[in-house]
Amino acid sequence: MSVILGSGEHRYRVVENWAKLPDGWEFRDVAAVAVDSKDNVYVFNRGQHPMMVFDRAGNFLRSWGEGLFSRAHGIDIDKDDVLYCTDDGDHTVRKLTTDGKVLLTIGVPNQPAPFLSQKPFNRCTHTALSPKGEIYVSDGYGNSCVHKYDPSGRHLMCWGTTGTDPGEFNIPHNIATDDDGWVYVADRENHRVQVFDGNGKYELQWNNMHRPCALYCCAGGGKNPNFIIGELGPGMPVNSKHTNLGPRLSIVDKKGAVIARLGGEHGPGLETGRFLSPHGLAVDSRGDIYVGEVSYTNWPSSHPGQEMPKFLRSLQKLEKVA
Repeated sequence: MSVILGSGEHRYRVVENWAKLPDGWEFRDVAAVAVDSKDNVYVFNRGQHPMMVFDRAGNFLRSWGEGLFSRAHGIDIDKDDVLYCTDDGDHTVRKLTTDGKVLLTIGVPNQPAPFLSQKPFNRCTHTALSPKGEIYVSDGYGNSCVHKYDPSGRHLMCWGTTGTDPGEFNIPHNIATDDDGWVYVADRENHRVQVFDGNGKYELQWNNMHRPCALYCCAGGGKNPNFIIGELGPGMPVNSKHTNLGPRLSIVDKKGAVIARLGGEHGPGLETGRFLSPHGLAVDSRGDIYVGEVSYTNWPSSHPGQEMPKFLRSLQKLEKVA
């Protein structure tokens, strides 16, 4: 019997074992996913083969990135199927073709900026593109800011510092843009998403979420798109058994009002329909959701004192129910 998450217009069937991996291969942590114009799925992961590509049915197409990436973290894709891969292990953003040719590198590999210096980058986390092709980078674990670049990679500006006030961040973990050029930042440890104009002017924030980790702007919404947020569950032993904190996916409107929630009622788990750590999101042309999870990284905090299984699921597909 298949498992259905959500309700009303937002119902999804969990597809078991969607990705058909070559014998002996594994993802380990899937940090991010992206879908191109042909509905091919790019799985950016922390295994031996950093980028694995599948068709919509889950058939393996190719892999690349071996020896290039240090630690997969974020991925974005533009209208021309050009990829932007964020590597928080070597503090860079790379612009690549769909077969892995590097077109541009922003940041100097293995040369992090000073901690909390607001200079690029110290463990950058994700990228997003404006309608004009400008590049926004959330930065990240060792900084508390957002950088803006022109399409050629020239640094234009930076905003943000560490803190809890509007415009301040406590781990800006993910970033997205919409067709109007608004910038949305998943301010993870402040339990909110902050919304800015294209030049970093604070506009509003979304609350009622728990450690927003993944963030995706859904296409086709015009001036009022919906967003999907991947929320992490409890991160401390003292509240590890608390319910209704996630991990889960939340679907919200442009003002942050909750439309639907998928999972999360009973905490983290390996059972079908539950999540461990939704870290990356993508949606294909039919509305199916691909969820990347950093399950191996998350296990010690979500299951303190428990031995880690030899295999943990790191990628799920949620098929939209018509």
